[in-house]
Amino acid sequence: MALSFSCSASISPQHQAKVNFKSNKGLEDVRNLIKTVGVPSITCSPVKSLQNGNWVKLICGASFEDVVDIRNLSLVYTLAGVDCIDCAADVSVVNAVNEGIDAAIEILPLRRPWVMISVNDDEDLHFRKAEFDPEDCPLDCSKPCERVCPADAISLEAQNSTTQLSFHTNAPGAFKGGVLTERCYGCGRCIPVCPYDKIRVTSYIREAATTSELLKRNDVDAVEIHTTGRQIAPFKELWDGLADSIKYLRLAAVSLPDIGEATVSSMKDMYSVMEPDLCCFNLWQLDGRPMSGDIGRGATRESIAFALRLAAIKDRPHGFLQLAGGTNAHTVDGLKKVGLFETTSFHRNSRDEILTGTSSSVHAIIGGVAYGGYARKIVGRILSNLQSQHGIASMEDYPDHLLQALREALSIVGTVKSFPISNS
Repeated sequence: MALSFSCSASISPQHQAKVNFKSNKGLEDVRNLIKTVGVPSITCSPVKSLQNGNWVKLICGASFEDVVDIRNLSLVYTLAGVDCIDCAADVSVVNAVNEGIDAAIEILPLRRPWVMISVNDDEDLHFRKAEFDPEDCPLDCSKPCERVCPADAISLEAQNSTTQLSFHTNAPGAFKGGVLTERCYGCGRCIPVCPYDKIRVTSYIREAATTSELLKRNDVDAVEIHTTGRQIAPFKELWDGLADSIKYLRLAAVSLPDIGEATVSSMKDMYSVMEPDLCCFNLWQLDGRPMSGDIGRGATRESIAFALRLAAIKDRPHGFLQLAGGTNAHTVDGLKKVGLFETTSFHRNSRDEILTGTSSSVHAIIGGVAYGGYARKIVGRILSNLQSQHGIASMEDYPDHLLQALREALSIVGTVKSFPISNS
């Protein structure tokens, strides 16, 4: 499923040379906005953000592999001050993320966010692709799949050439196009709307050996394992396959859904598997409403409810807690209403004693929030506009678009970081 070309190969040759951003007057408004807002510098590390409860992670998508969009998303959200960028465990995608980060730091020397790659231990909603044969689609189809796709990953156009049918008759035409594999991230919205039931889903599991080699790179800082939490055996098999590369990391995360009363016991089982090899921080991603990408208040309720229930359990296993799944502009307000936003607790923490040399620590109960579909959507509109006007392009070459995208990114990152956001 992964793309076979690097990010730099997908952008025109003039962008492969280093651009002198400091002399580009068009980027001064971008720099001034960042300075006015007070985006964290190298003095505020991602670990400190987790401890303070204002960690923000951008989820590019475990299956999203459009390297041009990923590069530009990484550029924008690095400038907006995210602490981590989560992406597919693919060389081209990792390269794209790091190129976007490097471009952002060229504009203004902010501290570098961690780069995280996502893997799965079994079938998972985040690791699948839609597929169908466009020639099987009737020409009078209204193409609801194309309209409903949040990633613009479906393109259907009528072609005039005739198609030889199996019983030796010619059709007057057929559709061409179909699913753009690199853009599809497996949300599944296209499946129920297809009036002819033509769309299928293919699932896959990232290979542990390939992932392990990626984790040893000096530009990858973290791994996230997506699991159902219902079976420990596949989780242990994957962890054992990654064990020799964990020592290279700053963070090991586990993303899991709410499975009711069994959640904490499952977390404990997984932590017992991880603990012998852990020499870094660990995090639990509470995936309240996976793949929602919705903007309403209702979408985030499940993630907040999940967090509220776990926060109340005193004997939960070690690790930071972070929300995901349905998170949007209403998530922080929801956390504040239930008393979880930037609420600290005093406790002895053996893992932190090893890593920081302290005997006790003060941590926010909720370390932070990850934004996926919503974060991509609000900036994606500007990326689409950029591409329609200028084709495949690096966003820093079009400062007006970059400034607009940065304002959108700050509007969501700022809810967690408490930036003074202005609409001007």
